[in-house]
Amino acid sequence: MSLARLAVVIPARDEEARLRACLGSVAAARAVLLDRRPSLTLDVVVVLDRCTDRSTVIAQEAGADCVVVDVGSVGAARRAGVARAAVLTDCSPDHVWVASTDADTVVPTSWLVDHAELADLGHDLVVGAVRPDPDELSPAGLHGWRLRHAGPGLHVHGANLGVRLAAYLEAGGFLEVREHEDVALVEAVRRTGRPWVAGTQVTTSARLSGRTPGGFAGYLRALTREPDQPTVVGSSVVELEPH
Repeated sequence: MSLARLAVVIPARDEEARLRACLGSVAAARAVLLDRRPSLTLDVVVVLDRCTDRSTVIAQEAGADCVVVDVGSVGAARRAGVARAAVLTDCSPDHVWVASTDADTVVPTSWLVDHAELADLGHDLVVGAVRPDPDELSPAGLHGWRLRHAGPGLHVHGANLGVRLAAYLEAGGFLEVREHEDVALVEAVRRTGRPWVAGTQVTTSARLSGRTPGGFAGYLRALTREPDQPTVVGSSVVELEPH
């Protein structure tokens, strides 16, 4: 099922310090994709949730389609972003791809090309890896990360997901929760039996103070404290066996 449209959805909450770099990397990836596939329509949707800083201005200057919400929930914000992407298209959901990342994440230039190619091969879900910025991570945290991610298992991150819109709708979409909405969506899509695959790695912030009680920042805090201990139940990182 060849794609006709692709949307990048980025939730943001007071991310003026990092959003510009994120959008710059998405713009670079967009340019590479459109150079190869000029007929493809590509939207960038930034969902600004309770922002009190210059995040909105930065998103507007970058030419993003801005959705302003007051929900205080990354799950609800992602859901609003996908809803906006669905409104923008008149294509069948089978031919629309939604790529999800975070405002504190930088994607490689090949990111969108890889998503589009995997979608065209028939995959309905792409579960991508993340790499915390090593310049921001403590030695203990970096050691813990390497230990935990040395194996073949995949991990779920909202900062690096892709899903066919038809699969997303069938699975019920992102739940309107403060965290772990990424894990819930991946599990829901997998329960439908649709094919999924591992994706390209992105680089994300290694900050230990996040926008939710747990989430990725909480996961990194746990690694810093106890790098050799197993992941706690309820972590936003859930190991999957490759499909």
